[in-house]
Amino acid sequence: MSHIYDDRPCELGEGPLWHPERQQIFWFDIIGKRLMSIENNKARVWEFDEHVSSAGWVARDTLLVASETGLWRFELERQTKDLVVPLEADNPVTRSNDGRADPWGGFWIGTMGKNAEANAGSIYRYWKGEFRALVRNVTISNAICFAPDRSCAYYSDTATRQVMRWKLDAQTGWPVGKAALFLDLQDDGLNPDGAVVDSSGNIWIAQWGAGRVAAYDQHGQFLKAVDFDAKHTSCPSFGGDGLTTLFCTTARQGLDVDTLGKNPINGMTLAAFDVGQGQAEHRVIL
Repeated sequence: MSHIYDDRPCELGEGPLWHPERQQIFWFDIIGKRLMSIENNKARVWEFDEHVSSAGWVARDTLLVASETGLWRFELERQTKDLVVPLEADNPVTRSNDGRADPWGGFWIGTMGKNAEANAGSIYRYWKGEFRALVRNVTISNAICFAPDRSCAYYSDTATRQVMRWKLDAQTGWPVGKAALFLDLQDDGLNPDGAVVDSSGNIWIAQWGAGRVAAYDQHGQFLKAVDFDAKHTSCPSFGGDGLTTLFCTTARQGLDVDTLGKNPINGMTLAAFDVGQGQAEHRVIL
């Protein structure tokens, strides 16, 4: 059973990040161009002048924030940002979408068309000053996450309804060879969105339009699903005491007035307790 963690509705909630030093969850409303959180039982919000979508933690008061034009070092208390590297800044069609820090201190970030234009996006990695395109011709970049044993990365192009797995070099974290199909959800009619890997190596995938986050083992076998009281679940994150709370952002995008009137929970940030055991989010090393 899910609970409302924060009742501020997002048009497109995304990118939940549990900060291990602050013991605090952050998330984004991409369309609303804002970073959100709750601190000391009070709602906090940071406004931006462009779309922002995902982040990694650099220090207690510092995040690496992905926007439609770059990766930025963002100081939470001073509310200042400094450009780390441009991200398709010369392409007005695209924006950032899903992203996550990897075990080596790098940061993977996906882009997509602002109107989900076919094949407009890519997936990149930033590590030790190098910014490299990894996957091209992506329509909706999602499900970027990493196995706890550092063996592989996962990612998805939601438009394909498939999740890919990619072997990683043990020393550098750069992908090795070609990605292979891990999970095919075409026959189930399910849309893989954001994802996170737990401490046992199981992948938990938000499924857009299905109102749930589904867990699969390392062989792609379905384990269980956690239902959330919102149609468009967009991205999960483990946090809270012992990393046993599953937070999930949701969205109102594409839902009609009647649907929203009947269920105003759509777009709120939700939580389910004691459903699994997460792994701590990795620090981004700049």
